[in-house]
Order: sequence, then structure tokens, then C-alpha cells
Amino acid sequence: MDIREIDDLPKNAANYAPLTPLWFLERAATVHPTRIAMVHGSRSYTWLQTYHRCRRLASALSHFGIPMTGAVINPVNIRLNASTIAFLLGHSQSSIVIVDQEFFTLAQNSLKITKEKSQGHFNPPLLVVVADENCDPEALRYALGQGAIEYERFLESGDPDFAWKAPQDEWQSISLGYTSGTTASPKGVVLHHRGAYLMSLSNPLVWGMNEGVVYLWTLPMFHCNGGCFTWALAALCGTNICLRQVTAKGVYSAIVKHGVTHFCAAPVVLNTIVNAPSEDTILPLPHVVHVMTAGAAPPPALLLALSRKGFRVLHTYGLSETYGPSTICTRKPEWDSLLPETQARLNARQGVRSITLERLDVINTKTGEPVPADGKTVGEIVMRGNVVMKGYLKNAKANEEAFADGWFHSEDLGVKHQDGYIEIKDRSKDIIISGGENVSSVEVENSLYFHPAVLEASVVARADERWGESPCAFVTLKPEIDKSDEQRLAEDIIKFCKSRRPTYWVP
Repeated sequence: MDIREIDDLPKNAANYAPLTPLWFLERAATVHPTRIAMVHGSRSYTWLQTYHRCRRLASALSHFGIPMTGAVINPVNIRLNASTIAFLLGHSQSSIVIVDQEFFTLAQNSLKITKEKSQGHFNPPLLVVVADENCDPEALRYALGQGAIEYERFLESGDPDFAWKAPQDEWQSISLGYTSGTTASPKGVVLHHRGAYLMSLSNPLVWGMNEGVVYLWTLPMFHCNGGCFTWALAALCGTNICLRQVTAKGVYSAIVKHGVTHFCAAPVVLNTIVNAPSEDTILPLPHVVHVMTAGAAPPPALLLALSRKGFRVLHTYGLSETYGPSTICTRKPEWDSLLPETQARLNARQGVRSITLERLDVINTKTGEPVPADGKTVGEIVMRGNVVMKGYLKNAKANEEAFADGWFHSEDLGVKHQDGYIEIKDRSKDIIISGGENVSSVEVENSLYFHPAVLEASVVARADERWGESPCAFVTLKPEIDKSDEQRLAEDIIKFCKSRRPTYWVP
């Protein structure tokens, strides 16, 4: 038989549809219409109500739209200042801004800056304000007085039976998110429906999430669309629990009150949970709570402390450019027989590629060849596959650099261990070069976290007349530590580091 006869069978409407996570919502509303989809304070909605509300929004937005009408979501980091947000709104040419009442003045000031820089070509976006009964009502009154439309009133103008359309092409853009822009203007990361669909299914699979999961939102949705859990929860027909403010007390309370089973958090948030005063905690936990952490390399000491409190931690690694968690530190059964400290050290690695990432490697930054799997040779972490961004918006030079030689270049430096697991050692711009030797700021921080007095630590390079650079540590002490003799504490911490690291690594 001619092999072409097998391969030449055509795609048609019955056997092919572009991949998109949008259909997850329609299915959740059909299968579990009365199940609670979202809880925020005293407010809650079922999956059927959520589906109708999304269709109302798509209808009300009409040609503006959000994914259901073909437009692109751009979640904005609320921690940015007005000038940076102004750049994002101008660069993305945003046509509608939906803002929480607490941050209305931030959005307003950002738009003023955008207008001032537009040189007479400013087209003001539609401004919609989201009311929250937990906030000062004066902020809402001010927003409405400035001409903003209240979100619920806006929804009322839409049709709950609106005939939304799925994308015709899965390569169509679904979201735009901006990098932090630490050294230049932020770069706009463009993601497509195909990647969002794949990551939405990959995350629950690698994390062992089941239908009906109760998920606590401690991860901001402006970080990689919340790691695509925004769509994954619809696929699982789960329940989203929202917090106005992320605090240790709020997290523990949600676990008990709502039966939270899973949440994501950066190490800095987990550090707060572990070191919370007893009056803010509810221990022992009523059940095992699964935690996914990313955003920075978690210190092994933190992972050990979480494990002892009943949290089961899955360490992942990813970037805005890879839809969130693209590598997983997959836990192996044989690790259970190891010492807790050893388990924590193994879990602190960034791991292996996720099931929807086709290739992952660590390469020599000069030759482009893979580094040996010896756990020592440092190279750049690179990726390739369906969960890599389309590219940076209006930035051809950055795209050329990011996709050089057919890889996405993360700019993160790491090693590859014998078992194939990768481990980050530093960002390329953060590595400390002391007397010609590389010093990993991450490794020095990990050592500091094991000191019983240290709550937080950050290590950077400082100028050194003899060695060029040397590590300098900024440390926050735990609240219960006596701070009357800081000099003695500093000497004790330095002595502690000397017992664990080479002399030139000691901050």
C-alpha cells in the first residue's frame, strides 16, 4: 500500500478542531452546572452562572471581546508603577481596561501618562471598574464619577446566550503578558490558544489533580495567566477560592473553611506561611495540602519546613515565555527512604521537562553543545516545543536572540545531573565572578536559609578591589530573634557559611 494513501486523508470539520481551552468552560457548565466555580468573600458563582457571565461579557464587549470574541487578554501586574503600566497600555494598544476599584487611580494615572506621550494620537480605552464590597466604597464612587462603567452593569448589557466563536486557528493569540523589564523596557510575551490548551491539561496531569479540586488563588493571574490554572480549573470542574489579600492567616483559614486541596505560591509566600505566628496558623492541617512552587529557586530548608507541617510540595520551573511550569521536579518513590534533608535537596532542583515540552537541555553558552550530565558544568537552560511563546510583540531583535539556533534561550544558568534533572545556579546577569571564579548567588542563599535565625536572604555582587566582585548578603531575621547585637549575629552567620561553602563564596 502506498504510504501516501494513509497520510493524504484530509482534515475536515468532523475530525479536526483548533485546540483552545475555551471549550473547557462550556463543558464544565454542562457537566456540573450547579457546582461552585468561584468563591470570593461572600460572593460565589456556579459553573453555569460563570459560563453565562463570560458569554455576557463577550457580548457586551462586542467587537472588543476577550478570548471568546477573538481578542487578547493582557493581565497587568498591579505592583508596577504608573509609568510602566502606561508603557504596557500604549505598547499593546489596549482598547479596554477592566480594573479593580482599589487600583482605579493607578490605571487612571497610567492612562494620563499614555495620553501625554501619544502626541495627540491617544484613543482612550473603554474603562470598566470592578466593585468589591470588601473595599472602601469611596474608591468606587470616585471611579464612577470619572466616567468608568461598573462591571456588573456592563455585564447586564450582554446576552447570556451569546453565540461565541472558537478560534479558527490554534496559533491565534490568546494572551499578552509583559516581562519585568529589569534592564530595559518590558517585553510583551505573546501566547497562543494551542499552548494554553496543552498547558491547561499538562499541569493537572503532572500534579495529580482530580475532578472537583478546590484550588486557592495565591498565584497572581498576571504571572503566566496564573500558570494556565485559570483554564485548568474549568477543565477539572473545580472550585476557585479567591483571597483579597494573600496572608498566612488567609491561607490557613481557606484550607479549613473551604477544604482547599491545592495552591501555587512563590517561595517568598511559602516562607511567610511556614514562619507565621501560631495565632495565624491552624495546625495540624485537616488534610494533605498540595503546593506547587516556582518563580525562584526554593531553598531546601524551606521545602523541609513545609513538609514537616503537612504540605506536599511540587517544585516547578518556567517563564512567561513558556506558559508557566514547563519543567517539573518529578518526585521518585525511591526518594522516600532518604533522609528528609536529602529529599529536600533533591526536590529543590528544577527537574525534567513537562509532558507538553518536547525538548529541554543545558548548553554551553559559547559552543551551543549540551553540557555533560555531571551536576557541575554550568550552561544555559534552553527549551523547544509547543509551550514556547509565539514571540515578543513588536520586537524582532529580541525574537532573533531568544530563538537563536532553534532553541528558546532562557538566560538562566544551570547544571544537568546524572539522572537528567536540571538545577538552576543563577540568572546569567546575576552570576558573581570573584577572582575569575563563578559564585552562584542562589547557592549562597540556600546556605543562609539553613541558619536558624534567617527568615529571608538575598545575595548580590559588590565591587571588590582585590577580586573584582565578591558576594554580599542582605538578610532578614526571624521575628523571635534577639536583634540587640547585630554584629554578633552577622559574625555567626558568616561563620555558619564558612562551614558549608568555599571561602570565596562566603558573603
